[in-house]
Amino acid sequence: MRARLRLLAMLTAGVAVLAGCGSGAGAPDPAATAGGGEFPVSVEHAFGSTEIPAEPQRVVTWGWGSADAAIALGVVPVAMPTQTYGGDQDGVLPWIRERLEQDGEQVPDLLPDAQEPPLEAIAAAGPDVILAPYSGITEQEYELLSRIAPTVAYPDQPWATPWRDTIRLVGAALGRGEQAEELLAGIDRQVTDAAAAHPELDGVSVALVWSTPEAFYVYRPQDPRVEFTLDLGPVSAEPVEALAEGDSSFFYTLSTERLDELDSDLLVSFADTEEASRAFLDSSQAQLMGQVRRGAVAEIIGTERIAAVSPPTALSLTWGLDDYVSALGEVVASR
Repeated sequence: MRARLRLLAMLTAGVAVLAGCGSGAGAPDPAATAGGGEFPVSVEHAFGSTEIPAEPQRVVTWGWGSADAAIALGVVPVAMPTQTYGGDQDGVLPWIRERLEQDGEQVPDLLPDAQEPPLEAIAAAGPDVILAPYSGITEQEYELLSRIAPTVAYPDQPWATPWRDTIRLVGAALGRGEQAEELLAGIDRQVTDAAAAHPELDGVSVALVWSTPEAFYVYRPQDPRVEFTLDLGPVSAEPVEALAEGDSSFFYTLSTERLDELDSDLLVSFADTEEASRAFLDSSQAQLMGQVRRGAVAEIIGTERIAAVSPPTALSLTWGLDDYVSALGEVVASR
């Protein structure tokens, strides 16, 4: 799973593999399945409909964001994935560990770090439900998981479920749909408050990018991290879409010879390390960009900070919110 999540952090939602949208035409509406605690509940997804006969007591999560959503809704899984990208030495994400410590809960058993669901380890956890609404499980893997326990897959495409829908699907499966809506409303209030505290961001045109040795990535407004950024007041710079040239994905690659065309008031640049960020910003290609020459670059550095918004989760968005909005606001205010 480490390689997959590294790719997800770079590209968001696995769009290097599949460019589908999780709420596209024909996708089940998670809100339609959200209940108020009465069982059985039925949750629709890409592979059909899963009936959960009684309130789950032993929850196993797989993929990204499901453990966060369950914990935020008051249900600690018995087992969850190891997360090496953004996680600590044990493979636990900081916002999950902090929330569990705050609630006086133990860290769940960690499933092996693997590309495919570790069936034996999942079965050994004795789940009565398996939550994988933001994952890459195949139909065959879904069938195998369903032999262990009722399994909830993604609504449409793998690695492409909007973060709000992940929360709603988990809430529906746990019989906590109303609480999921309350959780989302609380997150939205915190984002609104953060935006209000940084009026300097209002109307600022922004482009979000990641330079790697392989390619220079530009993220479009459909990308979850861009959506989140625009919720804070900025607007997407016109060249972001103009340079996409019909690409239907959440991102595209841009030739380094054309970086001067990606003009914006503010550039948000992601990098795993200080060294990687500095290597890009000091490069001759980066110097083509007006934002770099003007010092209008907000550097988002570190796997924790990147994972927190790639895509956001029920716990990570608010965990990294103040840090993220301050990084953008300080650059804009200093211009």
